[in-house]
This record gives sequence, C-alpha cells and structure tokens, in this order.
Amino acid sequence: MEETTQKHVLNRIRGSMTQFSEKEKQIATYILRNPQLIIHTTINQVADDLGIAEATVFRFCRRLGFKGYQALKIALAAEVVAPIEDIHEEISEDDSAIEITEKVFQSNIQAIERSKEIQNGEIIDQVVEQLVKSNGVYFFGNGGSGIVAQDAQHKFLRLGVNAHAYCDTHLQLMATSQLTENNIAFFISHTGANIDILDVVELARERGVFTVAITNFAKSPLSEAVDLSLYTVSEETEYRTEALASRIAELSIIDALYVNYHIKTSADSTAAVNRMRQAISKKRL
Repeated sequence: MEETTQKHVLNRIRGSMTQFSEKEKQIATYILRNPQLIIHTTINQVADDLGIAEATVFRFCRRLGFKGYQALKIALAAEVVAPIEDIHEEISEDDSAIEITEKVFQSNIQAIERSKEIQNGEIIDQVVEQLVKSNGVYFFGNGGSGIVAQDAQHKFLRLGVNAHAYCDTHLQLMATSQLTENNIAFFISHTGANIDILDVVELARERGVFTVAITNFAKSPLSEAVDLSLYTVSEETEYRTEALASRIAELSIIDALYVNYHIKTSADSTAAVNRMRQAISKKRL
C-alpha cells in the first residue's frame, strides 16, 4: 500500500479530501495549491503559514502513508517534474444540459485515468493468483457498492466461476459464516468505513478467508483489515459526490480482474463463456 500511495501523492490527497479533518483539509489544500513550493519548504514553514502545530503536519504525512514530512517531499519532488493536469471542472447551475453531460463524462474519465495511475501490478497479480486458486468467489457491498458487487458476480459467472454477491447485511454475515480458507472475498466500499462491511470482514478473517478491498481511501479501517487492497481515485463536487465517479473506477477494476482471470484460465473460461452464450441464446429472437 505504501508504494502505491507514494507514487501518486496529489491524486491520493484529492481522493481522500472528504475524509480529512478541518486542519488536515488545510494542509491538503496547501499542498495541492503549492506542490512545487512544498519541495523547498520546511515542516516549520508549513506549520507557520497555516497557523497549526508541526505535529499536525507530521501526523498528516503519516496518515498518507509516509514516514514523515521529508518522505512526503521526496515523493512530491518526483511527481511534480511531470505534473498531472487537473482537468476537473465544477458543474454550475448556469450550465446547459450538454455542458453538464460533458462534465459528468469528463469526471468519469478523470476517475478512471487517475485510478489507473495508482494501480499496483504486483498486488493485481496476487489477487488474480488467489482468484485462480479459489473454489468460491464472494463479493460484498452495500448501497451503490452492492450494485458493483452484483456486476462482479455477473461477470465471473460467465467464466464458470462459483461467484456470489451479497448486498443485505444479514445475508452477508450468514454467507460468510459458511466460508472456508479455500474462498476469496471482495469487499467494496468507497469510504472503507462502512460498519456493516467491517463486521463481515472480521468474520471472514476468522474463517481464514483471503480478503480483498476495493476502496477509495488508502488509510481506512477496511484497507487496514484486509489482506490486499485495490484503490480508486475520485473527487467530489457540489452536484456530484465522489462515490458516483468512483463507481466507474470500481467497475473498471472488476473488469481488469475479469480479463486477467480469463487469460490465466483461458481454456476453461472460454468453454464456460461458450456454454453461457448457448444458454442465453434461447432468450433472443
């Protein structure tokens, strides 16, 4: 997780903004507005500029996954050499229907682009390896994340995988109580702070299940509770919560896992897809 966080400091700060305290938001905004200045600024100067304690700045760096302020500066120095263009545009009440539509599309594109940049190939390889070894794949999510879980089940069923999705909190616990160490469980939560999902994760760990999170926040109770985490990056606006755009990124992660699994199990997966196509062809005119 630390390697992923340090590769894309600005994106991670943007994506975590709504989880920060007021003082943390001050620091985050200061960094986003002055990334090149930060490289040549001491922690004491930042604290003085913002009127906060040095310890607060230090804790902010630790929350982002850095050992301290110096580590944050080093990561920023590598990033601002080729800064990421901020193409985000706020939606206004004065915008026309087509302008709003274009901005919504652009927000989705941006979420996918930024989420793509923070993916860790080694972690994806490990997740796919566990998927291949598993004899049962379970997807858990509540609310909008539950829809992503259902989409994941739909995709992996096509490949002949013993896939299940649960969106009801009671069914999630009931299903998890029957899982074994031969299963893999995915927990989808934008904030990574959903109490019901965390309860299911705890039970899954007790059952010896390999657990994976798909979430937007690197430092969240969920990401710290599971074996591996896959991350998204999205931003919030007045008319569009960040969870909307992150849903697109979450679906893209599921798609990536689907294709990787298909390639790893090519013969069996292709045969399963053909059986599925033959079965549903009877439902078409």
